[in-house]
Amino acid sequence: MNNYYITLNTLPIGKKCRVKKLISHGLLRRRLLDLGLIDDTIVEALHKSPSGDPVAYLIRGTVIALRSEVASTILVETL
Repeated sequence: MNNYYITLNTLPIGKKCRVKKLISHGLLRRRLLDLGLIDDTIVEALHKSPSGDPVAYLIRGTVIALRSEVASTILVETL
């Protein structure tokens, strides 16, 4: 198990991770929590759009696209 965290936007495609902390505030934080990005949620990076942003992630059985700016506010632990 890793003892350090990375931001979700740096997770390689095809890899899985576990959410550890949200560093966003206000409405963005509320939106991420509503999407199911709470502590210990497993997230998988599925694929990038042709331009590279946004990236599709599998979160609790649902595919959700997040822009790099938003994904950079989510700290994760790689699995």
